Amino acid sequence: MPPHTQATFLYLLLLCFFSATAKGGRFARLGINYGTLGDDLPSASRSVHLLHSLGAGAVKIYDANPAILHALAGTRFRVSIMVPNEIIPSLGVNASAASAWVATNLGPFYPAVRVRYLLVGNEILSYTSLANSTWPFLVPAMVNIHRALSACSIRDVKVGTTLAMDALATSFPPSAGAFRSDIAEPVMRPLLRFLHKTRSYYFVDAYPYFAWASNPSSIRLDYALFSSNASFNYFDPGSKLTYTNLFDQMLDAVAAAMGQLGSGDVRIAVAETGWPNAGDLDQIGANVHNAAIYNRNLARRLAARPAVGTPARPGAVMPVFVFSLYNENQKPGPGTERHWGLLYPNGSKVYEVDLSGRRPLDSYPPLPPPENNEPYKGKIWCVFGGDRKAATNATTVGAALAYACGQGNGTCDAIRPGGPCYKPNTLVAHASYAFNSYWQQFRQAGGTCFFDGLAVQTKTDPTYYV
Repeated sequence: MPPHTQATFLYLLLLCFFSATAKGGRFARLGINYGTLGDDLPSASRSVHLLHSLGAGAVKIYDANPAILHALAGTRFRVSIMVPNEIIPSLGVNASAASAWVATNLGPFYPAVRVRYLLVGNEILSYTSLANSTWPFLVPAMVNIHRALSACSIRDVKVGTTLAMDALATSFPPSAGAFRSDIAEPVMRPLLRFLHKTRSYYFVDAYPYFAWASNPSSIRLDYALFSSNASFNYFDPGSKLTYTNLFDQMLDAVAAAMGQLGSGDVRIAVAETGWPNAGDLDQIGANVHNAAIYNRNLARRLAARPAVGTPARPGAVMPVFVFSLYNENQKPGPGTERHWGLLYPNGSKVYEVDLSGRRPLDSYPPLPPPENNEPYKGKIWCVFGGDRKAATNATTVGAALAYACGQGNGTCDAIRPGGPCYKPNTLVAHASYAFNSYWQQFRQAGGTCFFDGLAVQTKTDPTYYV
């Protein structure tokens, strides 16, 4: 037997041995997503201490990070581990690879770490580029992971996958919820059959923020923040059910879509939800005030006993994970991507929140007023604005400048020698021009003012930016 095969076999033996004493338990308290895409985040042990201080009852991590799992050993946190997207095809075609993954990534930590969910992939059905290479292997990979667990009599670890709301073609009204035609039969039907058979959950990433921000004139902000009064409830003519908030609408649309495929009894869990505490100038409603209101109300709602559930599933108890533990400054994309955290990277709180839901709402200190709950109508520019130490790194800034100038048509003509904006001839000034020129051309097509953290939006005309 080759050495690596021997090691896998021994891990499986140990895993099977320890599983005999592992006990399951009901999900309790709001969980939190612990991402690590930041350049100066606290250690894993410090982060676990901070999870305790926030009143969290569970934590979801985006890979089987050994340092984090070591820090979680012996704690009461229920833990969810994600299986990376890129290995799904190999796990789907090779049961031994799935067994090896379980042995390597779960074996050294279970049952000291209370792992309760293994989530195979992250929103892979949102990427049509993966339709041929990965989608067909999703359910087979889940089946193989489940069989590897069953071989060791581990029954308290559920296998699932996370899906965004874009898995639905229709979500309004909730009773009309339906999956996209490209995934309904080839992927969703066998996936739901697996979840039903194994009594696992449909894990959805449900963000009322995005639904509201894309249509603020039609959806009331209070309705998205669990703060609406009865006069703004929504009555679904199809189901005859009344909705008091957007979160419930989204979950019941998922339930309706599952029902259309004959799997209306599959339980729902929320892998990600939350509200951004800041964002770009053109991102409406991303502020500390709204983020605090949303997460405080969510925590209080989920702490209620008996459980509230949703109008279509009253009393349902759902695992729910807030996104996220930290503001992660290395995440690409719009500004909101870097501002979902309950904590700053130094460990201080962005705002007060008790995820256990026990703290009375009126006991919290006053929040700063929201300043961007209406669309920003002024002009915006994108300029160099990274850590000024980055300006001394000609390679980093030069690479970003070259990328911006290499896109579009004539993006950087004005800063070439002899051009009207060539002076001042400094790296920072040229980067600012290039970033802004690129962004103005491509923002409507999804281009962002980020450039690996080197760019920021500004309301100030940078015509003479130096």
